[in-house]
Amino acid sequence: MTSSPARPRTGAVSTVSAATAPCPVVVMNADGRVAELNDAARDLLPAARPGRTLTTPAWLAATRDKPHAVPVSGAVGDRSFSAHPSVLAGGGTAWWLVEDTAYRAAREELEAERERTRFLTDASSALLASLNLNRCMEVTARLATEHLADAAVVVAPTAARKLPIVVCDHRGELTRDTVAEVPDSVPALAEALRGFPPVPSRWINPASAPDWLIPPGFGDVGSLAVTPLPGHGVPAGALILLRRAPQAAFTDAEEALAGLFAARAGVAMSAARLYAEQNTITDTLMRELLPPTLGHVEGVEYAGGYRPSQDTERVGGDFYDVHPPTEDFPETLAVLGDVAGKGLEAAVLTGKIRNTLHALLPLAGDHAKMLRLLNNAIRSSHHTRFATLVLASVRRDDRDVTVRLTSAGHPAPLIVRRDGTVEEADTGGTLIGVLPSIRSRSCEVRLGPGETCLLFTDGVTEAKGGPLGDSLFGEQRLKRAAAECAGMPAEAVVEHIRMVTSQWIGDGRHDDIAVMAITAPRGAHLSAVDGTTRGRYTA
Repeated sequence: MTSSPARPRTGAVSTVSAATAPCPVVVMNADGRVAELNDAARDLLPAARPGRTLTTPAWLAATRDKPHAVPVSGAVGDRSFSAHPSVLAGGGTAWWLVEDTAYRAAREELEAERERTRFLTDASSALLASLNLNRCMEVTARLATEHLADAAVVVAPTAARKLPIVVCDHRGELTRDTVAEVPDSVPALAEALRGFPPVPSRWINPASAPDWLIPPGFGDVGSLAVTPLPGHGVPAGALILLRRAPQAAFTDAEEALAGLFAARAGVAMSAARLYAEQNTITDTLMRELLPPTLGHVEGVEYAGGYRPSQDTERVGGDFYDVHPPTEDFPETLAVLGDVAGKGLEAAVLTGKIRNTLHALLPLAGDHAKMLRLLNNAIRSSHHTRFATLVLASVRRDDRDVTVRLTSAGHPAPLIVRRDGTVEEADTGGTLIGVLPSIRSRSCEVRLGPGETCLLFTDGVTEAKGGPLGDSLFGEQRLKRAAAECAGMPAEAVVEHIRMVTSQWIGDGRHDDIAVMAITAPRGAHLSAVDGTTRGRYTA
């Protein structure tokens, strides 16, 4: 029984003519006995008789014990009424019963719709909070158990023989598993996994549920519903709802709500699966675009360091490669270059240049011809970017190393002698990918034991930083940093250059940075017999 704060109507009328009232009217004396009923009230309350105490409905009969008559409401059978009092002279009360069944039903339906909308909104937020497929499956099973059923099972399609499932039992505990008999063992599941509309739950026999579908301790299944999880063009899986016996079967409204929830869950799972596939593809491509790890080749030390700009995460326009000797070319070819621009677009052209140079390795003995062919290949593509690079052909001459260098619009390499002297290689040329014909000038340098040829991109010299954050690192600072690397191994040289550059940049923005060191062995091998493997060196 509920009551309203509205105040009762009062008057000095001694009697009320109930016969002409448009609604059921019950007139009660001050002692709680019925004084008068109209025909509508007799039909509504057949147990009420004039002169008798009113006993039903209980919510109206209880008003006789209250000192003040206030509006009350309640149910009579399957109908809902609000009773409004009129206090009569002599202490009696006339109760006017106004039916509000439709109003209460509409209000309850509105509140239920608000609850459904609130649930779907919260579910969408929870599902879209993660792009991890396993996490999306777990959230789907948990939300379905909390709001739609006593337990839920999420099945994800896969090309494997066993399908992954996530089970949330009646206690809210999540379990991950794989089963091989999924599609054929549950009615309507195979169709749901193919994206067909759901079968009404009343058509599914709960006793047909296989053992793997029923959580431990769940008991008998009273009702079973299977709903597809629609995705982006392809089904994202299926949602199985279980209700414990002896509860009633799922209603049409509950199945409709399950379908709306499944649509949101399917989109989230499909997005997570698409993200995982794209991430796998990206990682595969990234491995091909990132510079390789360098080491010893023919007894010569090679080391490289790469740092992408802050505008990109992993790849950019700077690159380096080391190609060991082949039957067609007995020297090691080292390449360091810089493609105009940043990010993935620059990295795509970087990959093309690296692949083209790899194909031109048989011509590595002629740097000028190699660069001309590369220039033609770049100009004939749809790319509008250009590149600069340095070619270094390296051969071992006893304890020394001879390096033939050719620059194509790139900063000249630095030669770090063992006494700390830093020399600039006498090489230069035209950048790649702009002019129909290019020119280049090669030079040859000889590295003694422990001496290094340092190749770098302009991301080092043009790095802005310093005390005010706007000064270029510059060539002079680079030469001083290189001089401090005299006699160091190749990896130490690269690490030192990267360290001083990073200290100069601080938290500021910077371009792609690439550094490569080619270092002659510091002495004769003591533990390597073929001159190519790692070993200890004499001082």
